[in-house]
Amino acid sequence: MQDRFASRIHKTPSSPQVTSSVSTMLSPEASKAILPPEVRSFLEYLRVEKGLATNSVTSYKRDVTDFIEFVDKQKRKLHAVRREEIRQYLRSLYERKLAPKSVARHLVSLRNLFRFLSKEGLMGGDPTAEIEAPRVGMSLPKYLTAAEVNTLLAQPDGSTPLGLRDKAMLEVLYATGVRVSELIGLRWEDFESNLGVLRCQGKGSKERLVPVGKSALHTVESYVREARPVLARGKSSPFLFLNNRGGGLSRVAFWMIIRAYGRKANIATPITPHVLRHSFATHLLERGADLRSIQLMLGHSDISTTQIYTHVVKERLKQVYQEHHPRA
Repeated sequence: MQDRFASRIHKTPSSPQVTSSVSTMLSPEASKAILPPEVRSFLEYLRVEKGLATNSVTSYKRDVTDFIEFVDKQKRKLHAVRREEIRQYLRSLYERKLAPKSVARHLVSLRNLFRFLSKEGLMGGDPTAEIEAPRVGMSLPKYLTAAEVNTLLAQPDGSTPLGLRDKAMLEVLYATGVRVSELIGLRWEDFESNLGVLRCQGKGSKERLVPVGKSALHTVESYVREARPVLARGKSSPFLFLNNRGGGLSRVAFWMIIRAYGRKANIATPITPHVLRHSFATHLLERGADLRSIQLMLGHSDISTTQIYTHVVKERLKQVYQEHHPRA
């Protein structure tokens, strides 16, 4: 909140973006695999030309590295991969008990890789071209009721610096529906308190403005005034939400925080940051918000991604009918 926070948070230049290592997310063999130059070019293409977020590029890297480890065992070079090797690889993913949705994601990563290689003249054709993606059943997003959200938001102890920080983060998450990566990357200048909006840097470095409710704004103001200086420990950081050592929070750290509050609140649904994002969208739709506005607030590039919430609301209406209609 530029007009209120300027005197409280020292503005510093943005630190260089650090790409986290993916070696811990791969099998030991895959983590040792050396990426060929054409694969490094592909990842750079995704980052620079396609503008994908760091987390998305990391996901592609993980999938492609895993595939390279597989074809290395087959004694086959990447540019010589045939359709049969792709099918064998997909079967191996099922044997490793990956869900159809995960297998489909791996196939998408390989499709994009081989299309890139074909386009660059490094392959004669795309070996994934005629391979059908696994059928993935539509799973409805998990979300909380309004009462459950209120219970969750009441859990942090606002009398302590960490508790007030956690309360502010939960309030912002539910008030705006931002992704966890967007939440932990927030800086003080991203809030426009005079307009009541948050400037958010989403996937592909796309910027959007999201309205912020008074409750969330008030809690963030209290956090900046009372808790952030304590957590900063005299250090200068560009990030709004700090850990207890004065640095920015990691995704994993916030996941652990929100899960702990979910258990403390005795909420049956396992709480993740995305559950609050789903709750934000579902509650807006239930109360009459139009789909296009929700799409813009969530930062979805395709409205079909947002349409899943219409199914959530329909299921909820059917449940209400079954529970309350005398002849249901």
